[in-house]
Amino acid sequence: MEGGDDFREFQLQVVRMRIAFRQCLQRTLRRHGVNVTFETLQVLSCLWREQGATQQMLAERTARSKASLSSLMNTLEKRGYIERCVGPSDRRNKQVFLSREGERFWLQILPIINELYLRFEQSIGRDRLRDISSDLKRIQNELENL
Repeated sequence: MEGGDDFREFQLQVVRMRIAFRQCLQRTLRRHGVNVTFETLQVLSCLWREQGATQQMLAERTARSKASLSSLMNTLEKRGYIERCVGPSDRRNKQVFLSREGERFWLQILPIINELYLRFEQSIGRDRLRDISSDLKRIQNELENL
């Protein structure tokens, strides 16, 4: 057995959990007649919490490249979910806002997402989730300081 096997297994489980969560969320939304990508959900969620975010901020918060985010922004704009405006301080850096249609769509799917999160919390337990989150933050800090 090689050194570091436990950490390799841990990393693999984190990745598998993320994939399983994405699939579960998309399956749940499809059952409610909503066919949307996980990346779209990430952007809409960010904008719901912070209207007027720049595309750079959205790229950072969703861990996406600016190129792939730009393509997603074009799609969301065509669907009428977002509006992009030139920033007041830097004309090159556009601010992104949820449109009325985007807000309506988000409010339609938010109860479905919240119900799923509540089921996870009840299944795993809030205290256990807090402990796991704390452990993950500690590991992230360790990795950032290596």
